[in-house]
Amino acid sequence: MASVSVIIASAGKGERFGGDEKKFLAKLEGRPVFIRTLELFINRDDVRQTILVVPGEDMQTMKEQYAANLGFMGVKLVEGGDHRCVSVANGLAEVAEDVDLVAVHDAARPCATEDMINAVFQEAAKSGAAILACPLHGTIKRVSDAGVIDATVPRENLFEAQTPQVFKRSLIVEAYEKCPEDCSAITDDAQLVEALGHPVSVVRSDATNLKITTRDDMSLALAIIKARPAKQRPKLGAFEEAQW
Repeated sequence: MASVSVIIASAGKGERFGGDEKKFLAKLEGRPVFIRTLELFINRDDVRQTILVVPGEDMQTMKEQYAANLGFMGVKLVEGGDHRCVSVANGLAEVAEDVDLVAVHDAARPCATEDMINAVFQEAAKSGAAILACPLHGTIKRVSDAGVIDATVPRENLFEAQTPQVFKRSLIVEAYEKCPEDCSAITDDAQLVEALGHPVSVVRSDATNLKITTRDDMSLALAIIKARPAKQRPKLGAFEEAQW
């Protein structure tokens, strides 16, 4: 079994979520989104290390309100940066040198299943780089700045990238060492690995591996979680039950 360090990235601005509350702190039936996401990984036998990256302005809140929870779960808290790639790089700097794989997962993606995670971990252990991704099923339109359709884009072989994205440790470290100084256009880790010329395998997922982006997504995420059999939902320990 390959050993894995998991970086949970939650340092994005979340401007489309709206309101004063950060989406990773928003409550899904009484528990913060980031806690539900951490629960996907902290009890796995192959996960050796879990790192949570949060915005700098939220570090004090996390230390004051959630230090006990993070300590109980063995999660290391790291300050993020202005862009996603900076935040992941900060998390990567804390990864143990002797782990086999590094997985990067969105804090706002609490609906990944154990089967999804198993599959992408296993593929990354074989190929060195793998991501979850969902085939596009709708009709895809390219639209101009004026709001007019430029073209209908064939959807064959088009996928929406998801997380976890999982890489051999040495590979993702090299990818970030060669990351451009202006990384504002880098939206996922696979882009950096692709730039090295290393193939990235795709493990097919589905739309239930939802990333919360807007307020409306909160209701959808909760519906997805509730629709799954109880045995597929991450279990809380007694400490977390008492907290929430």
